[in-house]
Amino acid sequence: MTIESGRIRIFDTTLRDGEQSPGATMNLQEKIRLARQLEILGVDIMEAGFPASSQGDFEAVQAIARAVRGVEVAGLCRAMPADIDRAWDAVKVAENPRIHTFLATSPVHMQYKLRKEPDQVVEMAVAAVRHAARYTSNVEFSAEDASRSNPDFLVRVFEAVINAGATTINVPDTVGYAQPEEFGRLIRYVIENTPNSHKAVFSVHCHNDLGMGVANTLAALKAGARQAEVTISGIGERAGNASLEEIVMALHTRRDFYQLDCGVVTEQLFPTCRLLSMIIGQPIPPNKAIVGANAFAHESGIHQDGMLKNRETYEIMTPESIGKTKTDLVIGKHSGRNAVKNKLEELGYRLEEDQLVTVFEAVKKLADKKKQIYDEDIEALVLEEVYRLPDLYRLVNLSVQCSDTGMPPTAAVVMDVMGEVKRAAGFGVGPVDAIFNVIGEIVGRTPILERYSVTAITGGTDAQGEVTVRLRQNGSSAVGRGSDPDIILASARAYVNALNRLAKKEEEQEKEGI
Repeated sequence: MTIESGRIRIFDTTLRDGEQSPGATMNLQEKIRLARQLEILGVDIMEAGFPASSQGDFEAVQAIARAVRGVEVAGLCRAMPADIDRAWDAVKVAENPRIHTFLATSPVHMQYKLRKEPDQVVEMAVAAVRHAARYTSNVEFSAEDASRSNPDFLVRVFEAVINAGATTINVPDTVGYAQPEEFGRLIRYVIENTPNSHKAVFSVHCHNDLGMGVANTLAALKAGARQAEVTISGIGERAGNASLEEIVMALHTRRDFYQLDCGVVTEQLFPTCRLLSMIIGQPIPPNKAIVGANAFAHESGIHQDGMLKNRETYEIMTPESIGKTKTDLVIGKHSGRNAVKNKLEELGYRLEEDQLVTVFEAVKKLADKKKQIYDEDIEALVLEEVYRLPDLYRLVNLSVQCSDTGMPPTAAVVMDVMGEVKRAAGFGVGPVDAIFNVIGEIVGRTPILERYSVTAITGGTDAQGEVTVRLRQNGSSAVGRGSDPDIILASARAYVNALNRLAKKEEEQEKEGI
């Protein structure tokens, strides 16, 4: 792909780099659901994971590779034969598989992490790409910490790996160190000085440590890079990655400046960000660019006056262009199964018959509790009822009492613990604390509660509350989510969900001998 080409390839790494964001762990079903949404969104490549990192990651990458069509599926691997073999075993079932191998090229990484001389690094990179090219012609090579590497050394490495079979060259700003002007200059330099650069697509992967991820990516695209490696809502390691929706809408809104385009369906941006938010239990910040609740809100009188006269005075894009439209009543207590099925399909869910029955029953129960059921409510029910882990622990009944009479809040809980019904009651400093204490006593666990948050899924006093908790025990952490119009019940569900995830993670670690 030449610099003259105006088509940008969108490489989404939410399922790999994004999942490394603290608290963003997803189970297999959730990963597949998000992968299918990325397919609907129209990304060109999705990086499904790091197959050599664990058996669980291998199985997830393989399942995603089987589940999606019309999109390339990449597996990340170190520049080691065993890693490359493992990655290929995971992605080879994909319609269009890609092997993505990486090796550090900066002086600090070569000296202290790799303990290799530059010549040895070149040899390793070439050997890795040649090994990967035995499996597929779709090979990507990343020069880790490229933004702190010597530009001429990068040129040397890139020329060698392209000759060895790499068809995509990634220039990452691994630690978010670069500034837009210098990063754009680096991209232009390596493209112009790598003799065989015309044989590969040049890509960038920018982190956000200094808040420059999006700016650096756009500068690189302007300078000639033709693949952007991004994540939904910018989640990822440390401060995160360049945000997919911000990159896409910058290209879309300022086509006059960039003269570039991509294949993303912009109307799917908000639904995709909302789905990710529900899966990982992290609300979209109100001031988040493009998709935040305040992105299209106008409180200033001057702004409101301008908007009434002409929307273009203070809006450079419309809510509809990103799929953020007012959601009307979609389902009621008298709605039939077909109506629920049609709504689920409209939202992008393809459920088995037994899953549809489960969601339908949950919808009917919810309709008895609140007057209006919105798209967000339906999605929350799907995540609660279908995409949860198989339960080792299950909440059966809950009763909570609290008052301002001086009596401490009490909770009585009935649970199913691996098939055995157990009951207990106890106190706490508040109703939620009492519930957590009693549940912990029943299952025999006393994890540390690192985070507890409550958000309303929709507006109104009868809105479902979504509770997110993060627990840590024995070196492992897990995030749990629960939703219900009763936030006390939602809190209990979230805590039990986190305990199930914690137990599942410990089980996987035992299998892998960690």
